[in-house]
Parts: sequence; structure tokens; C-alpha cells
Amino acid sequence: MSVLGNVIWFLLGGFLPAVLWFFFGLLWSVTIIGIPVGIQCFKMAGLQLFPFGKEVTYDGMGAVSFLVNLIWIFIGGVELAITNVIIGLLLCMTVIGIPFGLQSFKMAKLSLMPFGARVIHVR
Repeated sequence: MSVLGNVIWFLLGGFLPAVLWFFFGLLWSVTIIGIPVGIQCFKMAGLQLFPFGKEVTYDGMGAVSFLVNLIWIFIGGVELAITNVIIGLLLCMTVIGIPFGLQSFKMAKLSLMPFGARVIHVR
């Protein structure tokens, strides 16, 4: 079921935000200090493309993750969150699209606080 969900998600709402994640990953990777943030952005781009069958958990957020999340909100987070919310609202207009819209809202939350998050594969 997750394969079908991922294919539909990719076509309906996952591609544009994944491209934005990738863009911000490239932007952060320009500096040496930003490379770890860029790598996390690339991981989140993969999650944005195929989110079904995966679960996100927030481990204890340390001071570094908190600080990077604060900076991230202003440099990339708001744009990604708004994109996911708009896609989620559009998907929720139909009964069939509601599960995909809810997934988009989860991704909007993750867009605001991606650092300190861990992706777990669920069967």
C-alpha cells in the first residue's frame, strides 16, 4: 500500500516541495559550515518524495539542533511550510485527497523543525 501511496503522492504534491528542499540543500552547502545542514536537507528531500512507509520521530533536541532550527525557520523553513500547507489544503478539497493532505500537513511541521528529527522506516 505504501508504494501506491508514494506514487500518488509524488504525482500530486511531493515533487515541488522536494525540489525546494534540494534547492535549499544546495544553498546551505555553499559554505563549509552549512554542509551538515545541506545534507539534512537532501535527506528531507528524499522523505518529501516518498513519505509513506516512514515515520518521523523527534529525539531529544539539543542546543545545536534548536539553534539550527531557529536559523532554518528564516532561511528556508517558512517557504517550505507554506508550500506544504497550500498543497495540503488543495488535496483536502476531495475525499480521496484527504490522506495525502494530512501527510502534507505533517511535512509542513517537519519543514519548520527538521533538525533533531529522525526518519524510521515502518513496515
